[in-house]
Amino acid sequence: MGNKILTHGIKFKDKIGYAMGDMGGLLTFSLVGAFQNKFYTDVLNISPAKIITLILVARLWDAINDPIWGAFIDSRKPTKQGKFRPYIFWFSIPLAVSAVLMFTVIPGLSEAKYLLFAYITYILYGMMYTAVNIPYGSLASVVTDDEKERSSLSMWRSIGAGIGGLPGTILLPMIVYTTTISADGTKIQTLNGSRLTIGVTILAVISVAVFLCHYKLTKERIAPAKKQKSEYNVFKTIGDLLKNRPFVMLSLAAMLLMAFQFYYQSTYTYLFADYYHNAGLYSMVTICTYLPMAILIPIMNKLIDRFGKKELCAFGMAFASIASFVLFFIKTGNPYVFLVFTFLSGLGQTFLVLEIWALVMDVIDYHEIRTHRTEEGTAYAFISFTRKLGQTLAGVGLNALLAVIHYSSDASANGQALPDDVLDKLYGISTLVPAVILGLMAVILAFGYNLSKKRLVSLHREIEEIRQNKE
Repeated sequence: MGNKILTHGIKFKDKIGYAMGDMGGLLTFSLVGAFQNKFYTDVLNISPAKIITLILVARLWDAINDPIWGAFIDSRKPTKQGKFRPYIFWFSIPLAVSAVLMFTVIPGLSEAKYLLFAYITYILYGMMYTAVNIPYGSLASVVTDDEKERSSLSMWRSIGAGIGGLPGTILLPMIVYTTTISADGTKIQTLNGSRLTIGVTILAVISVAVFLCHYKLTKERIAPAKKQKSEYNVFKTIGDLLKNRPFVMLSLAAMLLMAFQFYYQSTYTYLFADYYHNAGLYSMVTICTYLPMAILIPIMNKLIDRFGKKELCAFGMAFASIASFVLFFIKTGNPYVFLVFTFLSGLGQTFLVLEIWALVMDVIDYHEIRTHRTEEGTAYAFISFTRKLGQTLAGVGLNALLAVIHYSSDASANGQALPDDVLDKLYGISTLVPAVILGLMAVILAFGYNLSKKRLVSLHREIEEIRQNKE
């Protein structure tokens, strides 16, 4: 078969199948951002300070686990089913089980035993997610080498992620809270751990079926370069990646994007339940964030052709940052005004959310140009780890700020409203921190990441020549 047949020509089923990979993962992963912190503080009654330590320990293990897994995949010979697809499906089953365990309440345990159980289940879930997500993230680089097809896959991945996140961020907030009225007439909404466990179990079962469809519908077109196992050196690969400017800059942007997403999802859970006293309205946050995606997807390729991926993403982050700063300064008590500016921020975020994985494929190609080596697994493992660092920043930062503003984790369980000064500070940390993170991403993409529209044209010519010479 000729190179063109092998390396591109994706069909609609490829796009659907690829989207289902992130859909399957986000069915449970979205719950971590939406409910995990509040589940730990309000259901298991674990203090924010102890949650910080838990998150740091989990990330320390990820620093060891992620590179090892990426290196392991790169060092293995592909099977008849492909280099990445078998790992994605088979590890989706323990991933589903670990998700259920992470949100399980065992009655009668002390805080110390709940904390130990949280350590075990949280770290286990992180390992299983790594086992699925690193090969999934690497998969796109062997599905096609065509720039427009890769951009399309990135958009379809974002669509899959959006759909996968809908049940956890739209449906569950409407059913996992119980409402009581405090002595002063304030509506108190309390997270119901049993309802949450049932909801997670249903989503976990569905996720396995979705991963099976992903496995059946996708195809690895680009044959990996033949190499001996002894040729691979993980330390050399990581060293080369750290000398790769666009790779490093994109890793930083990916870290901050994950930090932003986890932070605002977790913080808004508190904000809508405690500040606006309407936990169900949190569902609208997801709609306001992803509705711009539906608006922009039909014209995204035209915008990319006109302006370029890097350029659009930098502009979008700057726009989103401004919208979030406005929210901080107006300090609105009207949740619907808040949602309007959430939509505007989501409009700016959409460019990077849709194109982040196309940018990842570009920097992995750039690594191949610089080294003449194909090491997608290790490259994606590094980016995956930086994204987990972002998740760590969000978790540590949120819990530290909750402690600073004196958030009471047992107030809702006791039918008590939070003091006004705590609520005011809760609004402040829910708006200012996201605005700053979005602004940092805009600066990194505009001035640090240097694979511009013009540079990508020559990059794709170079990568095509390298792969033709390997045949």
